[in-house]
Amino acid sequence: MNKTTMYPEASLTMGEWHELDQTVFDSVKKQLVGRRFIDIYGPLGEGVQSITNDIFDSPDRGAISFHGEDSQLSVPSRRVTLTVPMLYKDFVLYWRDIQQAKTLNSPIDFSPAANAAQQCALLEDDLIFNGSSEFNLDGIMTVKGKLSHIRTDWMESGNAFSDVVEARNKLLRMGHTGPYALVLSPELYALVHRVHQGTHVLEIEHIRELMTAGVFQSPMIKGGTGVVLDAGRQNIDLAIASDFDTVFLDVDNLNYHFRVYEAIVPRIKRPTAICTLEEHSK
Repeated sequence: MNKTTMYPEASLTMGEWHELDQTVFDSVKKQLVGRRFIDIYGPLGEGVQSITNDIFDSPDRGAISFHGEDSQLSVPSRRVTLTVPMLYKDFVLYWRDIQQAKTLNSPIDFSPAANAAQQCALLEDDLIFNGSSEFNLDGIMTVKGKLSHIRTDWMESGNAFSDVVEARNKLLRMGHTGPYALVLSPELYALVHRVHQGTHVLEIEHIRELMTAGVFQSPMIKGGTGVVLDAGRQNIDLAIASDFDTVFLDVDNLNYHFRVYEAIVPRIKRPTAICTLEEHSK
């Protein structure tokens, strides 16, 4: 896609457009958390506005017999239609800044694009973890039917590891065999970076041996909470209609307006593959 011919009024060369797109890509790659352990479905096409999601409320075992007689089909408990929202953030490149860069033959400062991309990435993770009441979308931390575990005080050595083990065991008992991912609020993530009592190893290193799909932190997970989940595509994926892209919008007072956008929706297929770590209610 040649953006110089699509957006001739943007006053950017092909090389500058490439640098702008690369800036956006690098920024979102550093920021995104959900995509580090969730499988991608798509891209489906920019015009896709809704998608179906088959939900399995409880895992069914396979059948065993001598001749392979009648067996129960693996069918969803229900099918829902999800709206695919657009996530975006606009930014401005000032005419004088671009003209100065061209005059001095210096690179254009694309930090406004990096900032817009970061905000979009945070919004994507917020949608993945917390859902959207406006679009009636469930998130990992809010979906009905998920499991939960009331965590203990992680200020005491060993409690974090024990709570993660118990959450994993709850998933195992429901037939979810991993690999498992652990995502924590920044507060809890800091607490697991202490030496596990009786060892010379940080507690997070012992946790990583169980959470082979990764241990992460996200500011979109609030307070003293976290989540352990079986990250397989049979349980959850991220449907993408349009992945991150940058477009030119308009010229206003000589300044150039752009937009970073994407169109995505998380699909939680098996809520029982999620076990949140909750604070004890006071």
